[in-house]
Amino acid sequence: MFSITHFSEIDAKSFCPDTLIFGDSMANRYGEAALMAVRMETYGKNPSPLERWDDAVKKLYPTTPAGQKKGGPRTAFLGLCEAGLVKGIHGDAFASQHNRNKTYAVEAVKLLQAGTHKSVTQLWAAVTEGDEVAHAAQMDVVLALWKNGLILPVPPPE
Repeated sequence: MFSITHFSEIDAKSFCPDTLIFGDSMANRYGEAALMAVRMETYGKNPSPLERWDDAVKKLYPTTPAGQKKGGPRTAFLGLCEAGLVKGIHGDAFASQHNRNKTYAVEAVKLLQAGTHKSVTQLWAAVTEGDEVAHAAQMDVVLALWKNGLILPVPPPE
């Protein structure tokens, strides 16, 4: 059985019901899905990031179609892949061009690289510019990849 601690540090805007807090660290199924998608054994094939994501969430949410289809974390992952920011996955058009979750994820990586924001709450407040937008595990995807050394540097603007 898991116990949730430090709940007072989470506000309603940044809390995702799939997030569990253990001491000072967070574990999230969508962050785990991102790690599984990047690290999956491909057996010589070249699955797309979407195929990788779908495979991972089906393993984590085998009986929950809504969990498999949740758009925020999926589009955050695909947006990072499209931007060429995920180690081992080539950038290409996977997410819709003007999707805000893609933008949130890429902006969060820039903030992490700058060293100015380190938590889900800080990142979410910054990328949404304080708007009343509910967090839907997008930052959990970014932080899982970041903390596991799977994010590449954002190239400077041309």
